Amino acid sequence: MAAQTEESDTAREQTKAEQDVDQVRQRAVRDQQRLDSGAVTSPKDLANLQHEIASLAKRQGDLEDVVLEVMERRESAQERVRELTERVGSVQSKIDDATSRRDGVSEEIDGEAATVTKEREVVAASVPADLLKLYDKLRGQQGGIGAAKLYARTCQGCRQELAITELNEIRSAAPDTVVRCENCSRILVRTAESGL
Repeated sequence: MAAQTEESDTAREQTKAEQDVDQVRQRAVRDQQRLDSGAVTSPKDLANLQHEIASLAKRQGDLEDVVLEVMERRESAQERVRELTERVGSVQSKIDDATSRRDGVSEEIDGEAATVTKEREVVAASVPADLLKLYDKLRGQQGGIGAAKLYARTCQGCRQELAITELNEIRSAAPDTVVRCENCSRILVRTAESGL
């Protein structure tokens, strides 16, 4: 945006400088025509007219130098705009590619989530309602994880090793008894690797 603004500013500046040169050139042509026509006969007026033509020639040269300097700045600004436009195009291409990949992965995740949700509904139908209610409550309190595996005497939810008394209580509990971690309150899932 800044490069485009600079380019448009220098374009206006160039147009203005070129108009100034044209005005001086036209004035010099008019004065030269008056001088050449012989309409001015007074030596003093002729001298003044010749002096003005010389001044206008110098002024025209100075203004043409200004035009050249502005043109150089404008060309530099145009090059910068081209370069930045190419870079923006390249970045936009990368953004489009990343967006496309993100959308593809998002669709995959949505598909997996739908499959897992259906599987959960099937499993949840076989779980007693009070246990499911407890699990859902714990999930809400524990950042989405309501049950954790008991592995090598450690709760995999809070990563805390259970005390020996707690392990003894779990060891003596019936296999279908719901046991919970004293540290994080999650439901503990017992397996052969629980270390009981």
